[in-house]
Amino acid sequence: MSYADDDTTGNFVGSFPKGFGYGPDENEVDGVAAAAEEKPRILLMGLRRSGKSSIQKVVFHKVSPNETLFLESTNKIVKDDVSNSSFVQFQIWDLPGHIDFFDPTFDSENIFGGCGALIFVIDAQDDYMEALSRLHSTVSRAYKINPKIKFEVFIHKVDGLSDDHKIETQRDIHQRASDDLQDTGLESVHLSFHLTSIYDHSIFEAFSKVVQKLIPQLPVLENLLNILISNSGIEKAFLFDVVSKIYIATDSSPVDMQCYELCCDMIDVVIDVSCIYGVTDIVLSRIRDDGAFDNQSAAIIKLNTNTILYLREVNRYLALVCILREDSFERQGPVAGIIDYNFHCFRHAIQEVFDVRQKQELGSGHLNSTELVHSNGIASKIQ
Repeated sequence: MSYADDDTTGNFVGSFPKGFGYGPDENEVDGVAAAAEEKPRILLMGLRRSGKSSIQKVVFHKVSPNETLFLESTNKIVKDDVSNSSFVQFQIWDLPGHIDFFDPTFDSENIFGGCGALIFVIDAQDDYMEALSRLHSTVSRAYKINPKIKFEVFIHKVDGLSDDHKIETQRDIHQRASDDLQDTGLESVHLSFHLTSIYDHSIFEAFSKVVQKLIPQLPVLENLLNILISNSGIEKAFLFDVVSKIYIATDSSPVDMQCYELCCDMIDVVIDVSCIYGVTDIVLSRIRDDGAFDNQSAAIIKLNTNTILYLREVNRYLALVCILREDSFERQGPVAGIIDYNFHCFRHAIQEVFDVRQKQELGSGHLNSTELVHSNGIASKIQ
């Protein structure tokens, strides 16, 4: 997928320049990229004008939310191929809301048989009774075709609702959807619900949760992040896909929405500064000749709340973004030497996970997170 030919993409705050899209990673192991038909498939479904195409454009095409007001209704299946690393590889199919894809004229086995996750979008500002009916019929029939599908419900356009109304709407939709499944003997089907809006970070956070369920290496990545933060005085760490701002893994501590928004904003700042001035190290003001945002990129931002935001590039499209207290950062030595050392160990461990995936595709080898940690010798935390 490339944004170079997308005429609707503008240069706005937080955007990537045209041409900066998913593509081959110079650090990627040869042969790792899966063929498109083998990638997990995410289906976007829902009634017409529920916001499916807007979600796809904002998250994966870097379109401004205000620009989505001019999008036309989808009349055919729109497919996007998202490929940047061994961890973030999937297809997104935007399905028109007015078509019944279980009609005999459609090959529903092909559509739902290879589906990893089905996202059903419900307009929270509209009467959602018809949407709930469509949700039930879609889930029940798709489950019979492919019981391994992850079913996700985006309660969308909640930016126009009060906090109390959001909670009440989610509770009502959750209850009605669960009752409908139970009445038809499908109580074993699990639905996950997310409150979303394209005008804040909630849509990125929700998509992060969906994508994580399609990453088989997620437990290894989470364990590595847990070890990293426990040995580096870090409070919270995210492994981001910098193009979409989806985090593909985080440590085991709960995700605070404000922390996630801070990390997203930091990525925007670093990308904007890098693209405009070619500065890839904000602290040292180091200028690169090509102005690239690559695996040498780094940034440290000190907030007025005595909090440090720390970003390091894992590879061209993956970045580690951490939050820690200023006093913890100062105890790590000059220019956070221990954190830098631990990061290099972490990045090497990530590369080993890449290598393991290649071995698995060739039918050999298995490496768990404990072996990864021992092989890299994560530094002990300085007291």
